[in-house]
Amino acid sequence: QVQLVESGGGSVQAGGSLRLSCAASGPTYSCTNMAWFRQAPGKEREGVAAFRPSISETYYADSVKGRFTLSRANGKNTLYLQMNSLRPEDTGMYICACRQYGDRATWGDPGSYRSWGQGTQVTVSS
Repeated sequence: QVQLVESGGGSVQAGGSLRLSCAASGPTYSCTNMAWFRQAPGKEREGVAAFRPSISETYYADSVKGRFTLSRANGKNTLYLQMNSLRPEDTGMYICACRQYGDRATWGDPGSYRSWGQGTQVTVSS
């Protein structure tokens, strides 16, 4: 069973930045496609960004394009999310997820991911 551990969350003012990390351990061959989701109280879990290494593509939600950047460590078992120009509406629990296979159409579908971390809280104040 793959284990995902997130870190880097915190509280910042609007316009600030945070860098989230997600470290994967265990049978990471089943975790090649990694993504970040977020969930605010009372709202559905939504995809923020995802990486599909087989074709070197990265996907972003429209709401974060130009502000968030996804990257992967050279060892490939750690995923980072650099978040700049943060807004109050970015507040939520940020959760790392992975799956072995996937396609562009389902990158933001939580149901298509097998493994999940516990999440790290991000709070942006105005």
